[in-house]
Amino acid sequence: MPPDMPGMQRQVLLFGIVSLSAAMHAQSPKPVGMVATADATVTGPGSAPVQIVDGRTTLAGNATVTARPGHNAEVSLARGGSVLVCQSTGLHVAPANDNSLLLALDRGAIEIRMKAATGDVVMTPDLRFTPAASGQLDLRMRVTFNGDTCVENRGRKAPQLNISDAFGESSYLLKPGQHVMFEHGSLREVVDRETTPCGCPPIERPGVSIADAALRAGHATQPFPVAQSAGLAPPPPAAPETPGETHVQLSTTLTFDPNAPPPTPPPAASTPAPAAAKTPAKGGPFRAVGRFFKRIFAH
Repeated sequence: MPPDMPGMQRQVLLFGIVSLSAAMHAQSPKPVGMVATADATVTGPGSAPVQIVDGRTTLAGNATVTARPGHNAEVSLARGGSVLVCQSTGLHVAPANDNSLLLALDRGAIEIRMKAATGDVVMTPDLRFTPAASGQLDLRMRVTFNGDTCVENRGRKAPQLNISDAFGESSYLLKPGQHVMFEHGSLREVVDRETTPCGCPPIERPGVSIADAALRAGHATQPFPVAQSAGLAPPPPAAPETPGETHVQLSTTLTFDPNAPPPTPPPAASTPAPAAAKTPAKGGPFRAVGRFFKRIFAH
């Protein structure tokens, strides 16, 4: 999808692809998995009924699982394996008749642990992932507001993943154990050997300060919540302005045109006359030291 397409249109287009795929492959809804009702909300296409048994919601056919704020929602797949939907993330799930799955992520983070088949597809608004062969998949993925896509294909025996963009113009082969960042969702802007985690950030417990949480976890504190830094939660509201206080805003756009002529240099300024050198005090530094000790021992 074009990078300049508005975010809402990109999400609507992605959901349309998921719905169309479900309509083509899944003629009758069948159970896909289950998720705890306390951790997520589940919606289906149109007025499809949602079944809740013993505090768990059954995913039948095409469904969207949205993890509640402050909760990670684990989807237990009927065919085996699971998908951990990180807090405030929406995951679209669509099954096919051959038992393969289509998992689509608009924004946020997920962790996929399942036996992957070549018919499985994982999608973001910009990229499409398909396993090159069957194998045990442990895939961590995070998509931020600006399209940055962090992907970690964990495990030395993980299947290779074929990645293509929305128009099939570029491709990339993600190897087992590889950890990369596709900046702005582009296969042409790849940061190999990425080090930032791609999966779910730590859950921030209410009533526990950041300092207490850091001491218990044994690591340094962070200046802002992890979920906000990972793009899984909106930033806090700005502090109200003080009446009468003046704020200066500077807005500009930096552009680069390799064919533009070089800028005209400004007229040379007149060269000021060199300042007269100071005459050093008589006696040099040793005389200054002598005066210092004289003041100390004079009394």
